[in-house]
Amino acid sequence: MQSFIKDVVQDVLRNNQDTGNVIFILPSKRAGVFLKKILSKSLTKTVLAPEIYSIEDFIEKVSNLVTANTTTQLFELYNAYLKVGDYEKESFDSFLKWGQILLQDFNEVDRYLVDASTLYQNVAAIQEVNHWSLNPDNSEMIENYLHFWRYLEDIYNQFNNRLLEQGLGHQGLIYKTSVSELPNYLKTTSKKHIFLGFNALNTAESILIQTILEKTEASIYWDIDPYFLKDNIHDAGYFIRNYQNTWNILKGKPLAGLTNYYNTEKNIEIIGVPKNISQVNYVGELLYNIQNESPDALRNAAIVLGNEELLNPLLNSIPDNIPATNITMGQKLESTTLASFFTNLIEFHEQKTDKGWFYKHLLNLLTHSYAVLLFDANEVSADILISKIKTNNWSYITNEQISALLPENAAIQLLFEDVKNNPNRLIDNFLSLIQSIRVIEVVKQNSLLLEQLYKFFTLFNQLKDLCNSFTYINNLKSLKHLFKQLLSSETLDFQGNPIEGIQIMGMLESRLLDFETIIITSVNEGVLPSGKSNNSFIPFDLKIKNGLPTYKEKDAVYTYHFYRLLQRAKNVYILYNTEPDALEGGERSRLITQLLTDDNRTNIKSFIATPTIQPITKEIEQVEKSTSLAALIKDKARKGFSPSSLSNYIRNPIDFYKQNLLNINEVLQVEETLAPNTFGTIVHDSLEELYTPLIGKPLTADLLNGIRKGIPTIVAQNFEKTFKDGNISSGKNYISFHVILKYIQTFIDVEVKELADHSITIVALEQALSVPLEVAGLDFPIILKGKLDRVDEYDGITRIIDYKTGKVERRNVEIVEWDILTEEYQFSKAFQLLCYGLMYSKTHPTENLSIQAGIISLKNFAEGTLLFAQKESARGAKNHIINNEVISDFEQILGQLITEICNADIPFTEKEV
Repeated sequence: MQSFIKDVVQDVLRNNQDTGNVIFILPSKRAGVFLKKILSKSLTKTVLAPEIYSIEDFIEKVSNLVTANTTTQLFELYNAYLKVGDYEKESFDSFLKWGQILLQDFNEVDRYLVDASTLYQNVAAIQEVNHWSLNPDNSEMIENYLHFWRYLEDIYNQFNNRLLEQGLGHQGLIYKTSVSELPNYLKTTSKKHIFLGFNALNTAESILIQTILEKTEASIYWDIDPYFLKDNIHDAGYFIRNYQNTWNILKGKPLAGLTNYYNTEKNIEIIGVPKNISQVNYVGELLYNIQNESPDALRNAAIVLGNEELLNPLLNSIPDNIPATNITMGQKLESTTLASFFTNLIEFHEQKTDKGWFYKHLLNLLTHSYAVLLFDANEVSADILISKIKTNNWSYITNEQISALLPENAAIQLLFEDVKNNPNRLIDNFLSLIQSIRVIEVVKQNSLLLEQLYKFFTLFNQLKDLCNSFTYINNLKSLKHLFKQLLSSETLDFQGNPIEGIQIMGMLESRLLDFETIIITSVNEGVLPSGKSNNSFIPFDLKIKNGLPTYKEKDAVYTYHFYRLLQRAKNVYILYNTEPDALEGGERSRLITQLLTDDNRTNIKSFIATPTIQPITKEIEQVEKSTSLAALIKDKARKGFSPSSLSNYIRNPIDFYKQNLLNINEVLQVEETLAPNTFGTIVHDSLEELYTPLIGKPLTADLLNGIRKGIPTIVAQNFEKTFKDGNISSGKNYISFHVILKYIQTFIDVEVKELADHSITIVALEQALSVPLEVAGLDFPIILKGKLDRVDEYDGITRIIDYKTGKVERRNVEIVEWDILTEEYQFSKAFQLLCYGLMYSKTHPTENLSIQAGIISLKNFAEGTLLFAQKESARGAKNHIINNEVISDFEQILGQLITEICNADIPFTEKEV
């Protein structure tokens, strides 16, 4: 295959030996690199090099203007907006939401040389009609809205004039100016202009090229197959057919550059792959297989990303057997980790309140990779601050608290310095932080990161100059919106060798380039082509009337690029997403359908690829009891098993192993709202404190009513003790505080009501017990330990009471068979009550043991005290008395459980929870 550029170079050299007298104008800068390479190989002697321009650079040269960067354009546009008209103007922050659209419209109007005066008068008239109503007087809001449309022409003129005064221009203005400056340019040059590979031209480009072709010795080469020109409805030839029919210089003449390659034999595969990530994974597999089977096919190959967001995952999918790749597209700055760091910092300072920084915002910053980098490089540990925040339950943190915990360090202090909503101050801090990170990374020689740092350094310096020149950025919110908008448009350009390796590019980067092997991804509706989006203030009908491009022309552009890639290619792989959604494009592209219905393409392979996904099988975790683990179990047994730890084993032995043996508990978190365990602790401690003065006294209504007045104070004190510095003055915590008050008051009300018919005496509260157990077959001591929430005498019967703030039902404490206690976790409450009964019996031995054990569920007061019961059958009679026989039976079941835990031959095996 001979590329289009090589065809053109050979033709030009046949007629122009003096290349120093030639100017090449191409659609893109990228194609210029390939042109130079081919030109150098085609020359047989030393000659002067020709001038090579992209069309944008050439037009900028003709216009004598310099392109203003996007940031400057936005500021100047807002300045023009403020100066025109006396209606109420929006803030810069609000303007940023629509300013970019207005910029695009102005660009388009000037590139297509539209009469702006007539156009914007029509736009204003349409808006007047849209807001017509029977009410003769418009409201102030509608009047301000209409003023904007009436003054659009003035904003346009003010904006353009301001840029021209500085020798600057937006793209459209430069194109428009180049048309008027073209005669002056032609007077200063006698070189031959060669235009090659153009397709969709705006009006300014069209006039420029036509004029140069008519008035000078110039040539134009079209990169298209005659097959598309002869088909009058094929969009791939839409623009060039139009030029052939309307340009005087082309009428009745053959077009230069045409070649018949499209209908040659090709291997075309259309592959449907579910989801975007699966597409790039498939590309990786495809490259791997081609490299192994026919590596020559990848010597001139390209991967064209329909969705450029797939660049990063694609780079991670390139197999190791691919020797070289080259990225010929930019990476969006917003996708870099540095972008998230600076965005986090802006939001961090923006969200500061009078109470300080919200803990989540601070933790997000402290755990960001670049914050960690700065801390580590300066030998400062953020863990001290993080631990203090979580331990003390700080919802908000002040500068003073941070300063007290972190040592003074210039780089670290920059993160937390109070900028007082001053964007200039924050930008200065960012520039200093960039320098600090650069010093760290220079040692590591991370060239990619250093390039990113330079890009951000340039961006912030640009912002700083504009903030000094204009007063619009006067708060951090505006700075954040501007920064995010700039990030979405700024790219980091990769530097590599565009001549070697597999080229990775977007669709527009492929202009004028030819490859033998092509892989195109995301060929879906809404991606290729991009669909019927109309991101413009100019109505569709007005666009058509004024010759401005609509989605029809944009579709034709994509169609041309798609088929142009196929012209000279031998191997083509077209991938599309089979599971589309609103964010990732629609159904497969019409381009695929068109290709499949082409009568000249009957050998296309089309199939749905099944991703090679390894099935996820959850393996049951199992831990063998090694010698060291057996020793750990013995140590735990000597110190004591608690009823809750044994219940944990019944629930899942792996949880027992991790939590009760290895002491691996949940990660400490700030309790923004009261956690269930903290709620329970406060209730337990409050009840203990309230009832402690009543120990040993028969309860009376007067005694209970006497402790009521202390409830709010005691609950508040326990909140302070357990919830640390957590805020209970508002929100869910305020509600939780009053729920606890209500629980305790209801608890006392129930006790007062019971005293009418029963006698109650408190024997003990929060009684800690520890008893030795004799377990057959074990030669080391076993201790059972626990804390009894309450022991009382109820009508002469000793009761052990356990408080539960969660919901417990009667069925959870009643059993028929003993074995079920250690087999099913739903009976864990009955198991715990029997453990308490066993410990009480060991510490209060008697021949005629007769006690009860029950649970008072604060969420289920209506059920009363839920006493442990042994039933003869599911519907049989209940026995609530725990005697020596019950204890003996339970001790046997408990011994079996403990033996299983201590048996070195029985591993800890995970249960389905």
